[in-house]
Amino acid sequence: MQNTPPSDRQREISAQRDKEIQEFLGKYGCPENNDLLAELIVTVCRLAKDNCGRGEVKLLNRALAELRYAFKVFAPYVEIPKVSIFGSARTREDDPQYQQAMKFAKLIEQAGWMVITGAGDGIMRAGHHGAKREASFGVAITLPFEQSANTIIAGDHKLINFKYFFTRKLMFVKEARAIVLFPGGFGTQDEGFEALTLVQTGKATPIPLVLCDEPGGTYWQHWRTYIKSELLHHGMIDEDDMKLFCITDDAQKAVEEILRFYRRYHSSRFVFEDLVIRLKSALSDDELAHLNQDFTDLLESGEIRQVTAALPEESGEYPTLPRLVFHYHKKNAARLRHMIDTINDVE
Repeated sequence: MQNTPPSDRQREISAQRDKEIQEFLGKYGCPENNDLLAELIVTVCRLAKDNCGRGEVKLLNRALAELRYAFKVFAPYVEIPKVSIFGSARTREDDPQYQQAMKFAKLIEQAGWMVITGAGDGIMRAGHHGAKREASFGVAITLPFEQSANTIIAGDHKLINFKYFFTRKLMFVKEARAIVLFPGGFGTQDEGFEALTLVQTGKATPIPLVLCDEPGGTYWQHWRTYIKSELLHHGMIDEDDMKLFCITDDAQKAVEEILRFYRRYHSSRFVFEDLVIRLKSALSDDELAHLNQDFTDLLESGEIRQVTAALPEESGEYPTLPRLVFHYHKKNAARLRHMIDTINDVE
């Protein structure tokens, strides 16, 4: 079905609407984001025109309000790396899993990181227990059968309460530069599989995913056995996908896995069809040549090239860092992870 072109009257109404939106943003907007804010307001106008139900409008309004507030809370800490910690809310303080999570959080905080947990008890409290309140964020959701905030993070300005799981999940992934999972129930499995799916499909930037048992524990070993025997054996995932996560029962090794990922790699983003990988130090000509030789399978076209400053489209983000820029085909996140590991392993 073809779209009917707008009438002269419709174009006139749209032009008047856009004019009034620009006048409004001239008073209450911010110049660097007014184009996007205008799109938001146009969407609201279209929502009204669609005569959307009150329940749907309430959902959109609450979700937007939750995200706006969460962005505000995290904003002052944007340059501090953060790790999201998942695990059971029912793990007792004397359980080895609790002690392992607490140890990991303490070690990663000593490395200059902050932790994000669901703010409940069990493993979530262990994360805050190890990192301490000052280095902790709580991303809470109210459940009828579990406490919404543990005693360590309760009342802190970095505690955010969510109504919806989907907005809460977004913040867990958006703000984290690593994800660590300890043993848990359905919620932990849900978070783990969603993080893996987002990384595997390229919907999230590459990050280390660590599955951590207590010393001698078998929870994640058994999980991996299931993944290999059912998903991998039946061709539902590729062999390379098994490299998207790391399993350990050593808290120190979990920390080392995360820090190693950021040894030389800094961050990445897309600029149109090109993937831009920012580095903490530049590659030599020989190192760049080896990347082009070993990872041609990642290229849609062209080659991997190195530039010494931010691209104009990056809006000045990390302007002094060297970059690798290439037309990435977006088909194999595990191979991209292998490339990042190779970059980090170069002396």
